[in-house]
Amino acid sequence: MKKHINGPIVAFVLTILRIWLGFQWIKAGFYKISSGFDAGGFLQGTIENPTVQGWYAGFLKGVALPNIEFFNILIPWGEFLVGLGLILGLATIPALIGGAFMNLNFIMAGMGLASLDAKLFVLAMILLFIGKGRYYYGLDRFAIPYIKRHFSMKRSMLQMK
Repeated sequence: MKKHINGPIVAFVLTILRIWLGFQWIKAGFYKISSGFDAGGFLQGTIENPTVQGWYAGFLKGVALPNIEFFNILIPWGEFLVGLGLILGLATIPALIGGAFMNLNFIMAGMGLASLDAKLFVLAMILLFIGKGRYYYGLDRFAIPYIKRHFSMKRSMLQMK
């Protein structure tokens, strides 16, 4: 079974899904970057939403709102960089984790399980756990072996000392 999951045909399908997911993220991030994104109103509405868990509303009130300027940069640029990583297939695993984390936060903020965020979260989880086919057609295919080689050489040099 593992041979089929990591084969070139399945990798092609996973690549299409990965790139589609990347375009969803890059589109959302670019829109927020170019339109002067401000999460303050959304966060305030989330805090007041009775369906939002109390601990999460407390986190938003105590951490996110006092640091809204940081979150106003973090969210759009995070979305944009997740999208770029997924489209290029570079740092695919960190991009999938970052995207899934943002989706999970949007779901907890009251978007609900029927929202697009929930569907994107599920797709990110599938791509995250499916195997190396997710980046077979991407820059990670070349970057990961290079990084492994580079760090294994450094490790062996340190052990020689």
